Amino acid sequence: MDIGFIGLGKMGSAMAINALKAGHTVRVWNRSRDKTRAIADQGASVVDTPEQAFAGDAAFSMLADDNALRSVLVDGGLLKHASKGLVHVNMARRFRRRSPSNGRIA
Repeated sequence: MDIGFIGLGKMGSAMAINALKAGHTVRVWNRSRDKTRAIADQGASVVDTPEQAFAGDAAFSMLADDNALRSVLVDGGLLKHASKGLVHVNMARRFRRRSPSNGRIA
């Protein structure tokens, strides 16, 4: 399986490494590129944009908070333009609820 990872903190890094060990193709993107080095050394492909991380069969995002989520996935249209059939798994620990009245993250 071709899997992308966005956000390489402790959880994202561990998941990406386990996917590599299981034989999957892994692409990684992180806002600070230095966090991609250790995973690249184990065989992951470092990509330049979140869109490239979303180019496979599945993508996992582990972003720090609502602002990071909005910046990376929503404002740039990444989710809106994801390829048909892509499975996106959001592994963030906390999110505010979306307000039904205005569609904004409350």
